[in-house]
Amino acid sequence: MDLNRQKKAPVYEALERFRKQRVVPFDVPGHKRGRGNPELVSFLGDRCVGIDVNSMKPLDNLCHPVSVIKEAEELMADAFGAAHAFMMVNGTTSAVQAMVLSHVKKGEKIIMPRNVHKSAINALILCGAIPVYIDPKVDTNLGIPLGMELSDVKKAIEDNPEAKAILINNPSYYGICSNLKAIVDLAHENGMKALVDEAHGTHLYFGPNLPLNAMAAGADMAAISMHKSGGSLTQSSILLCGPDANIGYISRIVNLTQTTSASYLLLGSLDISRRNLALNGASSFEKVTKMAQYAREEINDIGGYYAYGKELKNGGSIYDFDETKLVVNTRKIGLTGIEVYDLLRDEYDIQMEFGDLSNVMAYISIGDRLQDIERLAGALADIRRLYSKPEQSFFSAEYVTPIVKATPQEAFYAEKESLPIDETVGRISAESVMCYPPGIPILSPGEVITEEILGYIKTAMEKGCSMQGPESEDISELFVLK
Repeated sequence: MDLNRQKKAPVYEALERFRKQRVVPFDVPGHKRGRGNPELVSFLGDRCVGIDVNSMKPLDNLCHPVSVIKEAEELMADAFGAAHAFMMVNGTTSAVQAMVLSHVKKGEKIIMPRNVHKSAINALILCGAIPVYIDPKVDTNLGIPLGMELSDVKKAIEDNPEAKAILINNPSYYGICSNLKAIVDLAHENGMKALVDEAHGTHLYFGPNLPLNAMAAGADMAAISMHKSGGSLTQSSILLCGPDANIGYISRIVNLTQTTSASYLLLGSLDISRRNLALNGASSFEKVTKMAQYAREEINDIGGYYAYGKELKNGGSIYDFDETKLVVNTRKIGLTGIEVYDLLRDEYDIQMEFGDLSNVMAYISIGDRLQDIERLAGALADIRRLYSKPEQSFFSAEYVTPIVKATPQEAFYAEKESLPIDETVGRISAESVMCYPPGIPILSPGEVITEEILGYIKTAMEKGCSMQGPESEDISELFVLK
């Protein structure tokens, strides 16, 4: 990485030059630097709406960058150790979909863990590729899915030698990392591309003593949520490419789904955040890791909770652990993670990242402060004292092994009918059902609906998980294949 060059922020600098020119706008957006919508200016401020502008020659165009955006993408690639980087304004969802759509077409196979984000499943609906799912191992005590075992990946390759690519989560939502380098090497040895959903791994490129990142492991592509741990605005992400990527073709794929009206607020935030990470990321994430470790110690001292870390590593399904993820298991205080999540928000004004049936997560990053960590630990101690119950057994894990009977595309577009959810056992689902966050489907199109899956969905709903996917707003009905 060229640190001197990384001091530049070409999109941000171009926007600042534009701001000073006081150009008369006869283009979109129609608010005309806020003059047409004073309430918007009051809400966001002059500086924000003043650079909410359309693409123009001085500011380049994200669909076909030739100047400042092109330079910003080159700097992004340099900072992340990639051959090329695409700035993405449709979130990491569009980056994951671009990875999948770039490498598999209708009828072709792609190997992936079943606990992928819904964006990967939706990409299969769009292109008609055939998923070869690897069921993750589960930790039934913690209630979380783990990484991909190398032996399971080898078997999937042996059984499906014609597969075009392998998709890998690194790290998972819970901070679990598979043996990334070994899986990438295995893919390449068998003529397959290695694609990495690294939505939760921006910091892996900058912080010391963190798990291996996708580009360092030799992956072909990686989708990165800069807005999660990298500090940019929500919905801004990047798509990284290795040296053998067909950039022209990938660019065409990206432009199939990405907006032609890219937000310069998002692009500017990506540019500034990349510069900040390149220049200050190592020291920033060293502090983040220490803060998360301090939080673990404080929370584990309370009793009843288990904030887990690198002690989980087993050389296989938990090859490594991302210590910046502060995940707290709540089972021993008799409350689900979602109940603790709700109590923290409603009674203590603390907003956590998510709660599931066994865990609650705090996303520790560059904007956190030590006093906030101490406030969280104090609130958790209070909750244990005031609200704890005898330990209960809700379910075995945050993952139910599916029975796949059709590809996501076949099921999504098939003739279907809506049934009360209790009458769907044994039928093939035409919809997805998931808790959001994290957006990992409990049920995907093409999978058989079982009593176990319905039990999981009902328990999650009863405990207050936010459910998404079906057309039925209250999840009382599901569309199934006729």
